[in-house]
Amino acid sequence: MTETDADRLDIDHLRSWLGREESIFDVITVDLVRKFNATLYRTAAAPAEGEIAPPLIHFCLGQPAAPTSLLGADGHPQKGGFLPPIPLPRRMWAGGSFIFDGALRVGDRVRRVSRIADISVKEGRSGILCFVTVEHTLDVEGNIAVRERQDLVYREAVTGGVAARPAAPAEPVASGEHQRTVLPEAPLLFRYSALTFNGHRIHYDRAYARDVEYYPGLVVHGPLQATWMLHFAQELKGKPPTRFSFRGQSPLFDGERIFIHASEKDGNMSLWTMRDGGPVAMSAEASWA
Repeated sequence: MTETDADRLDIDHLRSWLGREESIFDVITVDLVRKFNATLYRTAAAPAEGEIAPPLIHFCLGQPAAPTSLLGADGHPQKGGFLPPIPLPRRMWAGGSFIFDGALRVGDRVRRVSRIADISVKEGRSGILCFVTVEHTLDVEGNIAVRERQDLVYREAVTGGVAARPAAPAEPVASGEHQRTVLPEAPLLFRYSALTFNGHRIHYDRAYARDVEYYPGLVVHGPLQATWMLHFAQELKGKPPTRFSFRGQSPLFDGERIFIHASEKDGNMSLWTMRDGGPVAMSAEASWA
């Protein structure tokens, strides 16, 4: 019998990474904000030192800068540094949450402290899944601005050309009270990968996405969808939320118009993204309490 990646998954060894920490500094520069706004179609005025930076721009800060020669076949840095060496080859950002204690500003020197908070293994419809929870704290001169939980999921390789697109749900997805559309073309996905120093090839290498991971197109980043939804919530409410969480449910691809929906209830807001006809791709909750 051939040994699979799942057979090599030693959960006791992986859990020795629990509690591991790393700390990194980065600066929110005027140039970063300018490029972030241009990439996300934001029509904000030219940024200036001291003004409040766009929410979730911190995804662009302090990303791993592994030498290109040390990247894995999928474009991610090889495993076994800060993140545990999980043998499952397909890594995705499954979801996350944020508590905003303060605003990050243009010119801030931001420290991010990251800690491995949990590692678990589950059996899913597509096989073995390994979940890694990372907690981040971002502060400026000791004053905490953002507390973040990041949920990563590792999956087994796709075999036999199995289609990555899920079947449409039996019932149509309801529309929200508010809607917006975005067309995620390939240049946008490439630029967002560049801003976040994300080498994952499913976002910019069409041949890899199609022939290796069997997606029908380039995959739209989860953090990018979360950013669109948070910015939409802020625009509708007139102020940024104090708490925001999101969860990925199915992939979206370049060239397909994305519909962003939002509905309010009891002062909170539910948001979701989807392609025409569904299903829900990513769901989110925003609150201002």
